[in-house]
Amino acid sequence: MITIDPVRWGGALALSGVYLMMCLAIWRGRMARASAATGPADWLVVHASQTGSADWLAQRSVDTLVTGGLKARAVCMSRLDLDTLRGASRVLFIASTYGEGDAPDPGARFASEAMAAAPDLSHLHYAVLALGDSSYANYCGFGRQLDRWLAARGATPLFERIDVDRGAPAALGEWQHQLGRLAGTMDAPDWEAPAYGEWRIAARTLMNPGSAGGPLYRLALVPLDGPLPDWRAGDLAQVSAPRDPAHPREYSVASVPAEGRLELMVRLQRREDGTPGAASGWLCEDAGGQDVVRLRLRAHERFRLGTNARRPLIAIGNGSGLAGLRALLKERIDNGVRDHWLLFGERNAAHDSLCRDELQEWLAAGALTRLDLAFSRDGDRPRYVQHLLREHADVLRAWVADDAAIYVCGSLQGMAGGVHDALVEILGEELVDRLVSEGRYRRDVY
Repeated sequence: MITIDPVRWGGALALSGVYLMMCLAIWRGRMARASAATGPADWLVVHASQTGSADWLAQRSVDTLVTGGLKARAVCMSRLDLDTLRGASRVLFIASTYGEGDAPDPGARFASEAMAAAPDLSHLHYAVLALGDSSYANYCGFGRQLDRWLAARGATPLFERIDVDRGAPAALGEWQHQLGRLAGTMDAPDWEAPAYGEWRIAARTLMNPGSAGGPLYRLALVPLDGPLPDWRAGDLAQVSAPRDPAHPREYSVASVPAEGRLELMVRLQRREDGTPGAASGWLCEDAGGQDVVRLRLRAHERFRLGTNARRPLIAIGNGSGLAGLRALLKERIDNGVRDHWLLFGERNAAHDSLCRDELQEWLAAGALTRLDLAFSRDGDRPRYVQHLLREHADVLRAWVADDAAIYVCGSLQGMAGGVHDALVEILGEELVDRLVSEGRYRRDVY
């Protein structure tokens, strides 16, 4: 005969009840997040980002609103049109600025089309979080332009626009406070960015000895303790330099985790008085193998491969932009993908043939289908990557027709604009806009 201890039986029932309540809470949370992502929403959180910061903040904003019981959904500005705005009542905009006051890539079509119109938005309540860098002349230019346009169309601000200078915590804290007030909750999710890890420089190599341009170094870093963290091709490394710890610098990661090290390509910058840049000077010249490098990784969703992992890939860049492109190519090659076309530009072939041996090996092995190089100072006239595109316009059209994705990495001034103009000239503005909206045209430019 089995004897049942009523005390133990009651305890077991109580534990089972607690477990079921926990499961129910987790299920409800997942259902709420799923509904917020796909279902109807009283609040739209529209994000326009070049490097992923606005995307990340938009999702944190949605989480805060959902915590307060509101129906909210994040929407990329590339998918926003006037009909959506006319049907919305409450919209939060998180908008970064690209270059000297321009809209970032996901906001370009909205800026050129929707903001050129004059719809009646008097029914709309909105707020704007403008992301920018005060070292640029048109600080938070696109966010401010968006705020003025909404007000001119009769929309009512929920609170004054908040400008964020290089991720300033105080400004982001004010945005969080306002969201908590709107949601009626102070129980907001944690928005803290990951802590900096401690790394050391395992190797540092000058990539362009004798170059007419600034020295470019290839750095290999490893953690001081613990395993190598995970990241994906396209992601960024944030470095907090001892000379300027409040303003971290971002660099495209040039390697994949399987290589056992984190690689960066860092151009040594010099100020007008000749002194080295706070971060690049320390990384390229001063930091030794025993010095601690404070570094953290940041996911850059807009420059990851994502749905383009198996499509043919057209990679376009110049200078240190090869870092981001090299990681993308390496990840795909390691996964057995071989349809790659690299178009790359630098100054002189004799001194600036970056990663030459590796690229030639990939080409010889068929991992690179095409490799086209432009060296701007080797001929009678300057020749850049945009010239390569025009010279091979028929090839470009054929690759795009074959479902290729286009990734651009490198300098904002000159290269990025020149490449974009060439793409529009060859493919047409409508197709280029469609490539952006489909995620097949992505840029990481600085």
